[in-house]
Amino acid sequence: MLKISTRGQYALMTMEVLAEQSDHSFVPMKKISHRQNLSVKYLEQILIQLSKAGLVEGLRGNNGGYRLIKKPSEYTAGEILRAMEGDLSPRGNGDVKAVKTLGNDDFWNGFDLAVQNYVDSITLEHILEKSRENNGYMFYI
Repeated sequence: MLKISTRGQYALMTMEVLAEQSDHSFVPMKKISHRQNLSVKYLEQILIQLSKAGLVEGLRGNNGGYRLIKKPSEYTAGEILRAMEGDLSPRGNGDVKAVKTLGNDDFWNGFDLAVQNYVDSITLEHILEKSRENNGYMFYI
């Protein structure tokens, strides 16, 4: 089952906060944690993983923090989520023994393709624009 962890969800939100910096300046980790109501320790784990994936860069010191390496339009939700989650295939890791038929495989391959195409079609810029349209409000159901 395809399920995005809270880590993946917070990584996407963290990238959105960083994308808001039009001047490409470093955003202090405390500011990000406050905006997302996350502990600094948990956020640090997310940012380290994003940094290892080459999506953000960090700077220590008084003027330190994190920032995007590329423009928001050059990131996709798919690459951000894969940095945190690994494979996004709805079939899982393939360890499950399943009855295979041509129709069954065709269905799962199509489903996987639809998921990959969708997450790779949404840019960080698009997410930021949608957030701005809603005046920054988040709705929880």
